[in-house]
Amino acid sequence: MAETRRIAHLDMDAFYASVELLRYPELRGQPVVIGGGARHQPVLQPDGTRKFSRLRDYVGRGVVTTSTYEARALGVFSAMGTMKAAALAPDAVLLPTDFDSYRRLSRLFKAAVAEIAPHIEDRGIDEIYIDLSGHEEETRALALRIKQAVKDATGLSCSIGIAPNKLLAKICSDLDKPNGLTIVSHDDVPTRIWPLAVRKVNGIGPKADAKLAALGIETVGQVAAADDALLQAHFGLNYATWLKRIAHGLDERAVVTSHEPKSISRETTFERDLHAKHDREALSEIFTRLCQRLGEDLVRKRYVGRTVGIKLRYADFTRVTRDVTLPEPTADAAAIRRAAGECLRRVPLDQRLRLLGVKMSALSSMDDPAPHQSATRKPQQGDLFADL
Repeated sequence: MAETRRIAHLDMDAFYASVELLRYPELRGQPVVIGGGARHQPVLQPDGTRKFSRLRDYVGRGVVTTSTYEARALGVFSAMGTMKAAALAPDAVLLPTDFDSYRRLSRLFKAAVAEIAPHIEDRGIDEIYIDLSGHEEETRALALRIKQAVKDATGLSCSIGIAPNKLLAKICSDLDKPNGLTIVSHDDVPTRIWPLAVRKVNGIGPKADAKLAALGIETVGQVAAADDALLQAHFGLNYATWLKRIAHGLDERAVVTSHEPKSISRETTFERDLHAKHDREALSEIFTRLCQRLGEDLVRKRYVGRTVGIKLRYADFTRVTRDVTLPEPTADAAAIRRAAGECLRRVPLDQRLRLLGVKMSALSSMDDPAPHQSATRKPQQGDLFADL
């Protein structure tokens, strides 16, 4: 494959946590966890210092939104139950989430990058792909200029991977975090990519990782060397073919600067299987957060939708979906939560759950002349699992 393409993947470093450290610089170097509620707001004391909540005092069934690298070193990661995080890092500071600030800094860093390299594919609040193929500037110098622009605009660091395609760029942006810069070519795949664990590849999830491990395949290089028939027998032709291609660093996907999505969704896989009755408080909080983030995604992307759906995956990996069509399109998180709650009541909840997701489809642009509902209300907590 020709080496003319230069695709960058830019990933902000511990984004939510880093935004909070801008606000509370005295916490730099400390384990900090984001995911508390309003009651965990720092308190300004008479001497000008702040009193912070600590994980050891947390009571409830919430989940961690993100954490600083110091907290991650103690084993605390996103989507982990907050009580478990408290057992691992009782002295860590606990802060509430502030999505308004995260969205504002997200817009700033993307605008700064666009001033230098406008061919951008938005992949979420804290990451983008950038097509640098048309730039004459030397790769490393260009990447350093982008990193500095992000720093100047936000005060935050980012990590960038640059490669001939999106697959390799995504892998490489994670290799030298935080504040990393990794550049690879196809010739570097055997030395830089093959030694990596297969789970480092975007698209290989926990289930496929476990199946590969059971076959004695733990690295990308071992996937590349695996017998085609063996992979097809355990994964099917399509997925086995994809595994072989990614193991050799092959990916022809373009950087897509604009497209009309068919649906927008939010989902989360739990660190442990949760039960609708025994873990209903945690599930209700997660459900509310998913609906809120889905509403925020719709507003940010200027879409409304009419069909709200849910997806559940049970402990035995079976999956069920339900949806409902609304009389009017909306991006209102409260309306999304009510509709998703209706769907939830139509599914069996006698098994433990591995995954919960919410989706909006039948999308239309907010800028269309047709009327739509308000997109500003936040969902109330409410316990949708209480009667189940």
